[in-house]
Amino acid sequence: MLLHVRLCGWACWCLFSGVFSVFSLQQRLTVSLNGKWRLSNSNGSLLLPAQVPGCVHSALQQQGYITDPYFRFNDVSYRWIALNNWTYTTTFTFVKQKVLLVFDGVDTVGSISLNGIALGKTYNMFCRYDFSVKDLLKDGENVLQVGLLSPILYASEQRKAHTSYVVPPECPPGVQKGECHVNFIRKEQSSFSWDWGPSFPTMGLWKGVRLEAFDILQLVQVSSVPLYNDAFSQWRVQVELLIDAVQTARGQLTLSIPELDSEQTFQTHFNPGKTKSNFTILINTANQVKLWWPNGHGEQPFYRLTIRGFQDEFLIFSTESKVYFRTVELIQEPVVGSPGLSFYFRINGKPIFLKGSNWIPVHSFQDQVTPDVLKNLLQSAVDANMNALRVWGGGVYEQDLFYEICDELGIMVWQDFMFACAMYPTETDFIQTVREEVVQQRRFKILKKLESHPSIIIWSGNNENEAALATDWFDIPASQRPKYIRDYVMLYVDNIKKVVQEEDQSRPFLVSSPTNGAESEQEGWVAENPYDPHYGDVHFYSYILDCWDWRTFPRTRFASEYGFQSWPSFSTLQPVSIKEDWSYGSNFTSHRQHHEDGNQQMILQAALHFHLPNATDPLKRFTDTLYITQVMQAQCVKTQTEFYRRSRSEIIEGKGHTMGALYWQLNDIWQAPSWSSIEFGGKWKMLHYFAQSFFAAVLPVAFEEDDTLFIYAISDLSRDLKLRVNVFSWTELDPVCTLNSSMLLVPGGSAVAVFKQPVATLLAGCGNCTRLTCLLTFQLEDDSSQQGPTDHHFLCSPKDAQGLRRPNITVSIDFYSEKKKTCFSVTLHSDSVAPFVWLDVGNIPGRFSSNGFLMVSRNRTVDFTAWRPTSVAELTASLTITSLRDIY
Repeated sequence: MLLHVRLCGWACWCLFSGVFSVFSLQQRLTVSLNGKWRLSNSNGSLLLPAQVPGCVHSALQQQGYITDPYFRFNDVSYRWIALNNWTYTTTFTFVKQKVLLVFDGVDTVGSISLNGIALGKTYNMFCRYDFSVKDLLKDGENVLQVGLLSPILYASEQRKAHTSYVVPPECPPGVQKGECHVNFIRKEQSSFSWDWGPSFPTMGLWKGVRLEAFDILQLVQVSSVPLYNDAFSQWRVQVELLIDAVQTARGQLTLSIPELDSEQTFQTHFNPGKTKSNFTILINTANQVKLWWPNGHGEQPFYRLTIRGFQDEFLIFSTESKVYFRTVELIQEPVVGSPGLSFYFRINGKPIFLKGSNWIPVHSFQDQVTPDVLKNLLQSAVDANMNALRVWGGGVYEQDLFYEICDELGIMVWQDFMFACAMYPTETDFIQTVREEVVQQRRFKILKKLESHPSIIIWSGNNENEAALATDWFDIPASQRPKYIRDYVMLYVDNIKKVVQEEDQSRPFLVSSPTNGAESEQEGWVAENPYDPHYGDVHFYSYILDCWDWRTFPRTRFASEYGFQSWPSFSTLQPVSIKEDWSYGSNFTSHRQHHEDGNQQMILQAALHFHLPNATDPLKRFTDTLYITQVMQAQCVKTQTEFYRRSRSEIIEGKGHTMGALYWQLNDIWQAPSWSSIEFGGKWKMLHYFAQSFFAAVLPVAFEEDDTLFIYAISDLSRDLKLRVNVFSWTELDPVCTLNSSMLLVPGGSAVAVFKQPVATLLAGCGNCTRLTCLLTFQLEDDSSQQGPTDHHFLCSPKDAQGLRRPNITVSIDFYSEKKKTCFSVTLHSDSVAPFVWLDVGNIPGRFSSNGFLMVSRNRTVDFTAWRPTSVAELTASLTITSLRDIY
């Protein structure tokens, strides 16, 4: 089934603009109330300054009442903060004709008063609240107060009031050390704990507060949506303006995109209050429009839309907005030779394989998420050849800068709504606040701001809630299932889906992830098996089965979640721990692990193929164990991702045509074990360095089936390629033998078998090689050079390898500067084969160009880019080199 939405005869799989601040020539004033407020607890025993935007935890830490909340066991020690009520207070002076008091984000349940007069209450972290306050302002000092209730106690009271039936889950698993009933409060769901994060139920004014005043009108918001008409090969740009007027105003609007030689003028009038108006610009030079492309498939150009408003020939406002042009389709149609439906995205008419990861909140305290942190994480995604991220539904709708950077870098965003791993109440008040959340997301630059970004390619109603119902996560009696399914459909289909499609018909909408998509809809929105690999997207985790065996993975249409845990490096853990914590069996390592049996699962999975660390020195044994978990994670996710990429062009037993691989997860929220490839603070794990290779545009992939070795060439771009296979002995740095294939055209967007040979035949042609004594490396080449990374294939588990010895690796480091960056050239010299060579420079922040690699040469040079000034001497003193044989 092809999902191809049309509106007024126009194909609406199209795109979008950014929203810029407005410059107005009328008497309009915006006064920020951000900055220092006063904060007090319920009994007045604490009174302290507090920054806005901010939260109570951050204020207490800044004023020295608490230490780092992430230190050791402080997530439990500081539980008292969220069990208290808190009040924010500020004073200001202000005079103007029409005045709005605007809160962009209140976390979460609050009462707002001005000069002792109640303005209203807040119940939703994701909503903006504004109040008309002109008649309440004094000429002199005005007192503004925001009282916040304990989110824990509020959620508990809401649960107690819900007496008709249970809305599961009641509480998170005990291992998470979290709080209960988070599904009864509209705030960041993971703030009550998750299996990768702590419990910090925040409170505060987490976004800006301001006064907006004007005499005639103000342009609140502009958004533009380019739509492409197939039939006429024509673009039109739909422009929506939100105007707030003091009185009826008549005027003239001029909309133009100068670079496309398009300009149109409209006569219009605005009634008192907020008025939404739509206008359309036709692009007569559609064939000249430069399209926005995902990373790896083209550039990300934009145009400038200029909007000017006139009244009586006087210019009263002028603004500019970025406009990006691109189309997006979610294709669900029959697959030849297979039951079920396809599931893939077509951008600008081109099928695109989504390569990427899942995004969780960057920090427990959103006021501590800086632009530099966002830029580093998103650039890290692009530098690992990713083109997509899924913003997971248990966190927050990310700040505007996140989506702006994604636009600029060509990162496609799968955007969940903020519902995850739970059932939710459907009483009128809850449904109303959810509808208000969705509508206000649009109206006040959150959802609407997202709608204006080319990077957003799909909305998803929730994370895993269809699967939770279908596979009975919560032991719901069969007789009660219809009630929960009705609630599910009411919330996600009758409300969220309906509102979103009324507001944004330019992108596809999925009710859940994972889902069977169109098939789930046919089954009443809750499929019998939402993990069916013949449809939709799949989440898959298995920690016990051997991750080196590709047959354990589902050959799915689209893999939107999968992964394995690892621990972060010692330099990341050290600042939040003390010496007694530095062992794998300590109370600290147990406390930080929020996934049931997670620490044991990592060790058992690693033991399938590696010797476990056995150093007598406790600290070395601990750091070696951290290392082996990262080796295990990197190799497991590599195997699974390569399986998905090579399944792109195949249908095996009705399964295949995989068109997406988004592993769980990109980033960390604190210093702890998790599925992330980037540690808290921005340091790359071994997995992220591996991702650079397994997401490369051109990639060779090897696997075995029935003792036969297959190698596939995968290419996002059409290339003539040949294969070179080197067979190495574990004891030698020179290849035992080399095999070459003939040149073969690998079409863009395909996976093609370029090598097939029984392993026994291959080894028989290479001297005395056996599975235990030899290993393979292989690469793709064109006529002049290597294309893509060199990959490896182990013929046995490294723990069984014969001849693998501890290498003697020496190093030389040289400084150089590139584009004002502090860079170093690090040259390694080895006397033997060294698997999983890991370079670590402790607490010197920065990134290597390559790491965790298999060294089968005597010399190898990598670069290190430092994020702060450092020297060759400091780097040399801090550098440690670990390879697999060094840990036992």
